[in-house]
Amino acid sequence: MNEKQLRWYNIALMAFVSVWGLGNVVNNYAQQGLTVVVSWILIMALYFVPYALSVGQLGSTFKESSGGVSSWIKETSTKRLAFFAAWTYWVVHVPYLAQKPQGILVSLSWLFKGNGSFVSTVGSMEVSLICLAIFLFFLWIASKGLTTLKMIGNIAGTAMFVMSILFIILAVTAPAMTGAQVATPNMTTVSTYIPKFDFTYLTTISMLVFAVGGCEKISPYVNNTKNPAKEFPKGMIFLAGMVALCALLGSIAMGMLFDANNIPKDLMVNGAYEAFQRLGNFYGIGNTFVILYSIANALAQISALAFSIDAPLKILLSDADPEFVPNGLAKLNKKGTPINGYIMTGILVSILIIIPALGIGNMTELYRWLLNLNSVVMPLRYLWVFVAFMLINKQAHRFSSDYKFVKNTKLGFGIGLWCFLFTAFACILGMVPKLDYAADPKAWLFQLSLNIITPIIFILIGLILPMIAKRVNK
Repeated sequence: MNEKQLRWYNIALMAFVSVWGLGNVVNNYAQQGLTVVVSWILIMALYFVPYALSVGQLGSTFKESSGGVSSWIKETSTKRLAFFAAWTYWVVHVPYLAQKPQGILVSLSWLFKGNGSFVSTVGSMEVSLICLAIFLFFLWIASKGLTTLKMIGNIAGTAMFVMSILFIILAVTAPAMTGAQVATPNMTTVSTYIPKFDFTYLTTISMLVFAVGGCEKISPYVNNTKNPAKEFPKGMIFLAGMVALCALLGSIAMGMLFDANNIPKDLMVNGAYEAFQRLGNFYGIGNTFVILYSIANALAQISALAFSIDAPLKILLSDADPEFVPNGLAKLNKKGTPINGYIMTGILVSILIIIPALGIGNMTELYRWLLNLNSVVMPLRYLWVFVAFMLINKQAHRFSSDYKFVKNTKLGFGIGLWCFLFTAFACILGMVPKLDYAADPKAWLFQLSLNIITPIIFILIGLILPMIAKRVNK
């Protein structure tokens, strides 16, 4: 088989399926309304395109490296920084794992009840305990090394991708095809799409960054293209175009279905399902779309939960340096599972599922908070991509690459620095709760405290592990 078999459109499609989903449209529309259209244009031009093309150069430079971002840092810097990069990649998945059981419950509620009332009518502590049981069950399954769920997830992921495209086509054409009334007035007025660039707006940027991040997953394939110097950047540019098109049309479609001036508070939780329900009613097929989306989403969430328990932990521990990771943490059982690493994962995720429920009594608000926490924490792993890109430009004499984003190393360093600072800025401001402080100051302060304390605890654990390793490893 010819290794150089991928074309630019293969790269673009592979990246698109891994980066994009309907949730990216729904969640950002829920925070910004139709002004998100301009936000998407800005984030694509100023952040996503340079981010994707930087990844292309890094993947091409370190084509033999299997550890992803941590390998890039190891090659350009020190083993200690490489450990922190691997640690960051793993630990940011803790809030992600804590939210997946909520997503599974919402999907099952819509599948069996035809609405999302279960999580909104049951108390947050009861729902959190159910979520904890779901998480621990799949933690146990993942420890058995089963791959069936991952295979199901690939099928469900493709189905989710198809449903996302179908949503855009059906919603945009609904007024012409079915005579459906557009929910948002003045959609043809330019001012409807212009954001108000105030502090509240800036606190929502992290969700946009969260939506477009993750294209470094396809970096190992850069040198599998026929002509990396031409085909990979072409694929990345096409990817940016597809993401931009889906983001813009998807947001406009949301504006047709939900009034941008009166956005439902539970849109992040139930928005995708309600959208498909309305489309089903428009086209006269009832809840058919809701059922299909619920099944696909439930399977995708289950697979993502099992995969995200296992894969990031193995990235952290498989190449673990005894200088930084205690031997006991990387110890494998008979099935090749790092069981103590699983226990550490279980403890951290369990805490993040239960503790917030003590101060956030509303399940809808708890879901929104955890999703926003993900948008603050998950992009922290992208920082290491930009550190690596700055370092290969600073040490350009040491490395060669079939593809270079920019030939001027000072400009390349500046692009890496810009993306790093922009990501950090978005994450820090994203910590500000999306609540009205005057309406509930206690809840606002509780969420702010959790948003600040959670990343600090993650960092401290990462600092403590090398100290423990130094004491216990021989």
